Amino acid sequence: MENTRRNFIRNITAAGLGVAGVTVANRAEAAMNNVAETQQKTKSAGKDDGKLRFGFIGTGSRCQEHINNVLAIGDTKIVAICDVQKGPLDNTLKHIAKFNVPEPKVYTGDDYAFKKMLENETFDCVIIASPWEWHAPMAVAAMKAGVPYVGVEVSAANTVEECWDLVNTSEQTGAQLNILENVCYRRDCMAALNMVRQGLFGEMMHGGCGYEHDLREVKFNDGASYTYQKGGKLLMGKEAFSEAQWRTQHSVTRNGDIYPTHGIGPVANCMNINYGNRFLTLSAMATKSRGLHNFIVENGGKDHPYTKINFNLGDIVTTMIKCANGETVIVTHDTNLPRPYSLGFRIQGTKGLWMNDGDHVYVEGQSKPHTWDDSEEWFKKYDHKLWSSLDAKAAEAGHGGMDFIMMYDFIDAIRNKKPAPMDCYDAAAWSAISGLSEQSIAQGGALINFPDFTRGQWIHRTPKFAL
Repeated sequence: MENTRRNFIRNITAAGLGVAGVTVANRAEAAMNNVAETQQKTKSAGKDDGKLRFGFIGTGSRCQEHINNVLAIGDTKIVAICDVQKGPLDNTLKHIAKFNVPEPKVYTGDDYAFKKMLENETFDCVIIASPWEWHAPMAVAAMKAGVPYVGVEVSAANTVEECWDLVNTSEQTGAQLNILENVCYRRDCMAALNMVRQGLFGEMMHGGCGYEHDLREVKFNDGASYTYQKGGKLLMGKEAFSEAQWRTQHSVTRNGDIYPTHGIGPVANCMNINYGNRFLTLSAMATKSRGLHNFIVENGGKDHPYTKINFNLGDIVTTMIKCANGETVIVTHDTNLPRPYSLGFRIQGTKGLWMNDGDHVYVEGQSKPHTWDDSEEWFKKYDHKLWSSLDAKAAEAGHGGMDFIMMYDFIDAIRNKKPAPMDCYDAAAWSAISGLSEQSIAQGGALINFPDFTRGQWIHRTPKFAL
């Protein structure tokens, strides 16, 4: 049986998946041939002082949070940073100076200055925290340049083609791509994963998640502040500041779940996606678009020039996914309407479930019948060892400490030359929801086949995240 399965996987071709005519066996052999060269570069990096050498592409606030954690973990140094804008570069240099460490080299001047940085410097890891449309191209360039570990912010890709680019390049070069999905390290998510692995919820059946976050005051600002200031200018695009320069445009041109990984990452871990399970099919629908237009009218007036913009993104996008092992997942994207923040987690099995809205847990036979328990009681008992061992160090880090836990786990992999905690296949499967949901919505909610980015390897891969 095992021999038959190996033969089956070996002979699967990638026709129709962007790599026609190349077998899994040939790709595996090519990847192994490149691993030695990549590892050799790893050994040479930092050999003078034993410190891991980091580079950063994109120097906004997210980059600075990563820098905090990279330097706090220790035995690391920042070799170079890159950005096209002077303001973020200067702010990041001032930020690094607070740590009393050597100033890194600066690469700037044009959109492709990052390529010069990759050509000129030697890194153990490059972190990419640029606008979304640059994530995949920059990650591909870093891997091709011989960087052994590449951390890319979420989402890792915007299209299915970009997802394949990430997978193909990682396989061809032997470089380890890690998607920097910090919510996978959120304390409650890790405790819930711990409960799943210990069988508290029984066999997995259904998951719910999403990105439900009122971003209207992030998608517009006055050109100087990160968020919109009441009564001030209402700007987007080049005249705006920070994310409003580029993020709002995605709401103009796209209609789908354009930011799925915060929600789907933790759910995918609970359902062993890419590790004995995979996403099979997807169907998505979107509401009409009203939220951003109404926000413009309310704050800029009915004659504001932006009132003429046709925002393509539906205010609420709902995506349903079917998994190979029979589970279903519902993913919601909701960023243009007034609402409190939520990622809407629901992890449900044959014996119980966790719902983070309301902080509810129910375990059959241990909870009172038909009565919710406070999740805090359960999560204290099943706190993940990464959190229980690093709680004090994580306390001062961003996003409640999960940024520190994520970077600690990633650096542990780099230092010990282990596989990335959330690898290229995870990055592709989670990020592909964007492009696939856009396809489904454009076809009236049609059922879309989900690519198998592992090319059959999911059958025998075993979980490695946060063991």
